[in-house]
Amino acid sequence: MIIYRGIPHQAQFATVLTIGNFDGVHLGHRAMLERLIAKARQVAMPAAVLTFEPHPREYFAPASAPARLTRLREKLELLAECGVDQVYVCRFNARLASLSADEFIEQVLVRGLGVRHLLIGDDFRFGKGRSGDFALLQQAGGTHRFVVEAMNTIAMDGERVSSSSIRAALASGNLIRAEHFLGRPFFMSGRVIHGDKIGRTLGYPTANIQHARARLPLSGIYAVTVDGLGKTLCGAASVGVRPTIAEGLTPVLEVHLLDFDRDIYGAHVHVNFHHRLRDEAKFASLDALKAQIARDVEETRNYFLNARGADEWRKELDE
Repeated sequence: MIIYRGIPHQAQFATVLTIGNFDGVHLGHRAMLERLIAKARQVAMPAAVLTFEPHPREYFAPASAPARLTRLREKLELLAECGVDQVYVCRFNARLASLSADEFIEQVLVRGLGVRHLLIGDDFRFGKGRSGDFALLQQAGGTHRFVVEAMNTIAMDGERVSSSSIRAALASGNLIRAEHFLGRPFFMSGRVIHGDKIGRTLGYPTANIQHARARLPLSGIYAVTVDGLGKTLCGAASVGVRPTIAEGLTPVLEVHLLDFDRDIYGAHVHVNFHHRLRDEAKFASLDALKAQIARDVEETRNYFLNARGADEWRKELDE
């Protein structure tokens, strides 16, 4: 997959295009991408995605913008896995926000991206004041010789599959529902960095993972698996502000890996969330926190024994 930063002044080739933030690259997004790629293969053109950085809501109202399900690197990895040929990452700034709907069509879609077939969601709006819609695109398509197709919302169990519904599921601790809509476990990725080593002093060393998010979409204690260290490992993860340590700390993602003792600083890992153990809590002392961590680790171990089977677990430990 080829990644372009920004929009070319003049397109060098025609594209089959879709537009969106694609936060989470959930099953609704994947259905759209499958249709995009099928059309692109049919007409022998690249399947292209136009996405924005930052998210428009982060630009207009940063204080109230939703937590990201995927940061840019994660989103690009998922788009590549889906088979997208090209991604245009367009910086959302004052200039882009000021473009009228007609200017967006002419400057971005037609001149910059050479669109020949455009696939959009049924609620897609664009241009200054969100004045552009499907009807305007159809009209412009007749003038500029591109076809516009709208895709209906994907629903599961009577609910629209959306990034918002997944955020709500994560915030309430419903990992099963989030996974149902994502088509995979929710994950966060990042590089293992040095922390304050408190976990080590308590007898439960943790990998401190640089999550690079302004806000985290979930908090609490979880049973997780970790990829990126040669094989999939199981662990107990803490996501939150560590209220027992101090007040006002920045939210962190830390993972205690079960039956693992190796220096992994600098490794880039994926943390997959499978089961919520409890809320984050403030304890009266570090001894009380240590006792609770011991219970969390035991519950995590039991979860994976029950979920995956004792024989499979022991086999993995022996490898």
